Amino acid sequence: MLKRKFDKSRLPSRHVTEGPARAPHRSYYYAMGMSEEEIHQPLVGVATCWNEAAPCNIALSRQAQAVKMGVSQGEGTPREFTTITVTDGIAMGHEGMRSSLASREAIADTVELTMRGHCYDALVGLAGCDKSLPGMMMAMVRLNVPSVFIYGGSILPGRLDGKDVTVQDVFEAVGRHQAGDYSDEQLAVLERVACPSAGACGGQFTANTMACVSEAMGLALPNSSGAPAPYESRDQYGEASGRAVMDLLEKNIRARDIVTLKSLQNAARVVACTGGSTNAGLHLPAIAHEAGIDFFLDDVCEIFRDTPYFVDLKPGGQFVAKDLYEAGGVPVVMKELRKAGLLHEDCLTVTGRSIGEELDLVEREADGRVVHPVATPITATGGVVGLKGNLAPQGAIVKVAGMAAEEQRFTGPARVFECEEDAFAAVKAREYEEGEVIVIRNEGPAGGPGMREMLATTAALSGQGMGKKVALITDGRFSGATRGFCVGHVGPEAAHGGPIALIRNGDMITIDAIGGELSVDVSDEELKARRDAWQGPRETIYASGALWKYAQIVGETYKGAVTHPGGKAEKHVYMDL
Repeated sequence: MLKRKFDKSRLPSRHVTEGPARAPHRSYYYAMGMSEEEIHQPLVGVATCWNEAAPCNIALSRQAQAVKMGVSQGEGTPREFTTITVTDGIAMGHEGMRSSLASREAIADTVELTMRGHCYDALVGLAGCDKSLPGMMMAMVRLNVPSVFIYGGSILPGRLDGKDVTVQDVFEAVGRHQAGDYSDEQLAVLERVACPSAGACGGQFTANTMACVSEAMGLALPNSSGAPAPYESRDQYGEASGRAVMDLLEKNIRARDIVTLKSLQNAARVVACTGGSTNAGLHLPAIAHEAGIDFFLDDVCEIFRDTPYFVDLKPGGQFVAKDLYEAGGVPVVMKELRKAGLLHEDCLTVTGRSIGEELDLVEREADGRVVHPVATPITATGGVVGLKGNLAPQGAIVKVAGMAAEEQRFTGPARVFECEEDAFAAVKAREYEEGEVIVIRNEGPAGGPGMREMLATTAALSGQGMGKKVALITDGRFSGATRGFCVGHVGPEAAHGGPIALIRNGDMITIDAIGGELSVDVSDEELKARRDAWQGPRETIYASGALWKYAQIVGETYKGAVTHPGGKAEKHVYMDL
């Protein structure tokens, strides 16, 4: 086989490998056992979020070795490095969750710094958890190097009493246990079987949603997001991803050639039709921001509004990621979207072919069970809906997948809590009434700080059988595993003086997912009077450290809660320095 010719004089790695002045740098590479040939080949960063925090990350180191083999086969020199992950499943329900969203920025920042510091020419990123997926993709787009993303894969579903179970069932069982309907012994059995393998949470929660996004945007190889983490085919996808990044480097196809406004719109379509996580409304704008593209919550929700929901996945539906993979995965889903004229087919992918060309290769059709035909969807509009009104001038978002139309409008008196802990304690003690709208505020990106997810509270409500009898709104977030009428991302957040900061107990709140409304029955004059009397943001306990720093610089939720000016402000291109 003929060797490829890479012009090192045009690659970043020339700064650390070429010429007499770089002899000290090369001595370090020789110290690690690299050959002269390997030193002078392109250097490819292989970044993982491996750690022992949770099962979603535990297989990433194994998969990285397969990626490195692929890079080597493509005549590149792989350089593996790791970054952090904060795993939501472990961080959920306590102070640790404040670190979750901030970790997305830390992942993007540390990958960027590692790539820049060592002058790597291309990037393959492996991630397996809610914030590590968007964080890794943000780094790729920010650096604008030839890049391939690969998901670590989902967990296998557990089995109990002849049914599939996931961690969602465990959270909801806690609510049933609090209600006296589930024993200590039953809980002990369930917690031991719900998560039987490595991999991320199995339903269409945030990790699997963002894995689907990676394919839909074209940053990941087709169908690579579907195989569960324990499957050996994940290693085959890893090896193929390593080869693919070398092809991209040879052709000078960079991340922003792939991540465009059109490809982001394709990704939003896939989120909507699969009933994906509301967190996509936060992460898609953040990825767009890295490319200098304005693609805000409103834009995402506009796509959600006219996209049919036709993939029956948990938490609103019946099936898990493994079932979608066995039904043909994201390519079959996108093939259905194409039939309805809802896809930009000319978008480039990491294969070097367009989305349309890739879909031409897909022979499988919707199975009618996991993936319904787009002509006969589960519902005519997406499983995730945007809301606006005098309570959310900058917007809010709610997942309605699995909810009947009559359940998508709710009016009730507010019961206000200043933080999640207060709300959870009240729910646990049943100190709320059927028909109320539970308001949890001061949980936004700046005010929390960290924009925590409220799964512990929503799961407790579901476990008590009250998931459809109350509604919940917050300037924080909800887990992809949340179900029930739960509105998140209410903006502006309370810490920025948004209307949610001015709500009082008993105010009548209307949530109308069909009409796209989130409003409070309080006059503009009264809201102004309350704002004039507002004492300012609630003081937090975070007066120093990473979360203090994050709170000072994080931006508005509807723009993705980002922490730097983004692609529009750039004055140089890393690859061209």
